Amino acid sequence: MTRTRKEPGQNEEPHQETPSEQRGEAHPQQPGKPREAQAKAPAGSVQSVDRAVSVLEILARHGEAGVTEIADELGVHKSTAFRLLGVLENRGLVGQAKDRGKYFLGAGVLRLAGAAAVRMDISQEGGPVCRDLADELGETVNIAVIDDDAAVNIMQARGPASVTAQNWLGRRTPLHATSSGKVLLAHLPTTLREGLIARTLPRITEQTVTGTVALRRDLETVVQQGFAIAVEELEVGLAAVAAPVRAHDGKVIGALSASGPVYRLTEDRLTELAKRTVAAAVELSRRMGYGF
Repeated sequence: MTRTRKEPGQNEEPHQETPSEQRGEAHPQQPGKPREAQAKAPAGSVQSVDRAVSVLEILARHGEAGVTEIADELGVHKSTAFRLLGVLENRGLVGQAKDRGKYFLGAGVLRLAGAAAVRMDISQEGGPVCRDLADELGETVNIAVIDDDAAVNIMQARGPASVTAQNWLGRRTPLHATSSGKVLLAHLPTTLREGLIARTLPRITEQTVTGTVALRRDLETVVQQGFAIAVEELEVGLAAVAAPVRAHDGKVIGALSASGPVYRLTEDRLTELAKRTVAAAVELSRRMGYGF
């Protein structure tokens, strides 16, 4: 018996255009659902991320919402919404009111927002302090914050005597080989600090301190004297001094540093720079709410 080969779609019913399609109009929005929630989401795991972010946005808008409400806004089955909420709850990004069963934004969101706010605030408040110190010292001044196992420079100002055009802004530098890094490392919680210095640390120059015992001694000195000095530990010919910047609660959230060539930053000059850098860091800490 000969079978007739069917072309794809041969048995499908032809699409009948609606009056609105014939006029070229878009499909009407489904009641109760924002248009963006009905847009086609990315496929695969990216789709899950997109939906999870949408859940957070829904909770931000409504304050709290149940699984059914969230599923309706996302345009997904309740089981899908429940799985998304479960993952977010496990990460502390949402919480659930046990008496009502409603979900709300969790403390994890505040933690993430707080970290971003600190970085934005210290950049905003640190600008004038950086520029004033750079003008006063004539050297390059930076503000750095810790990022995992590195220091990241988020603000920079060059003084009139600066001899280099090197841009440190956005650059990640090792904690153990810079004055800013040592300040940040010295004020970490003990367990975290010990875990970082126990690693095999790279020797960048002949002056880089890599031994655990020697580095621990350096960090103790940083805490005692209130500032850190690094001479040719990151780069031959470069010296720097840094002091801690504190938030309103006293926690060290950044490091203010001044750097220049070693032929100009002698031991006496570094001592003078340390005093002025500490004073500027105290002023920036005051602007961040510390001491009130």
